[in-house]
Amino acid sequence: MTQQGSLDLAHEMAAAIAGVFAVESVTTGGSDGRLIRMQGQLVVDSQQAYEQIAARFKPYGYTALMRKANGQVLITAIPRLFAPRSGVDYAAIGLFVFTVLSVLFVGGLNEGLNLDGVLTHPLAGLPFAASLLAILMAHEAGHYLMSRRMGVAVSLPYFIPLPLPPFGTMGSVIRMQAPMRNRRQALAIGAAGPLAGLLVAIPLLIIGLSKSVVAPLVPGSGGLMEGNSLLYAAIKYLVFGRMLPGGGYDVMLHPMAFAAWGGLLVTMLNLIPAGQLDGGHVAYALLGERTRWINRLAVIATAALGLVQQSWLIWALLLLVLGQRSDEPLDEVTELTMGQKAFAMGMLLLFVLLFMPRFLYEI
Repeated sequence: MTQQGSLDLAHEMAAAIAGVFAVESVTTGGSDGRLIRMQGQLVVDSQQAYEQIAARFKPYGYTALMRKANGQVLITAIPRLFAPRSGVDYAAIGLFVFTVLSVLFVGGLNEGLNLDGVLTHPLAGLPFAASLLAILMAHEAGHYLMSRRMGVAVSLPYFIPLPLPPFGTMGSVIRMQAPMRNRRQALAIGAAGPLAGLLVAIPLLIIGLSKSVVAPLVPGSGGLMEGNSLLYAAIKYLVFGRMLPGGGYDVMLHPMAFAAWGGLLVTMLNLIPAGQLDGGHVAYALLGERTRWINRLAVIATAALGLVQQSWLIWALLLLVLGQRSDEPLDEVTELTMGQKAFAMGMLLLFVLLFMPRFLYEI
């Protein structure tokens, strides 16, 4: 396309959105001249405006980015459309099958069986495996269903098998196949997973604790002790009527309770307010570009926590490499409502309630 052709197209697209956006200047750019920039003022509510602009740009094969710039609104039209991938995702299905087997295997090991015992009794780890997988599946279903409800293209969840104690999996991830539309979507999608997972984890934890026993701690026995959080301690108090561990006693977890505790741990780690973690989406929805300082602080904080437990050093490295970029939505002009801001702060408070300085450690 010639430069004049690009400019003619830009003016045609500007005329198409005149009812929602008062265009004051139009320019083209990019290596091929197909990038279009329009500067001006919104005529209607920003969320409504973006929806109409996106719909009117789509027939031209363009996606709109909406930003604030020098007291005005800048719309950048890029010559690309985002669409979900079609077909059966055999990789996601295969990874899920391997993860089920991996978690069953580790569940058997957690029951004290050796390799031969696990192979002889492959369902021995079922209470643990079913509980943990139910929590992880609920978590990912929360993200997936909320994304689909909001029209954001996402992949099926990719579960990550790891046939080693204590869990047999490294959790799962969902790939965004298109950017989120605005911060409101980022908040809803980011929060949906942790909340859905907790809706399953907390009842399983209560049931599992009711099947568990309180027994004396034996220092130096080499046994493993699970980390405590404010929420976990409160639920133990609700079930047993006492603070545990305390007075030389602690609860010996039933496999269901151990899996549910693992669900709380996974949720806490996902709610770290950095990068592309769930907590990172929530923090970006609330703070926007200012989260770049939160991303850097998260690396420093997790590195410092490595003095408490070395496992945090792995997270510090992951956040340093993968957690310094936040997913920016297409529309940066539409902000959260007051209610949504309160909800986002509540999600960050949930991270505090779930926070565990230590995970598993020897007594």
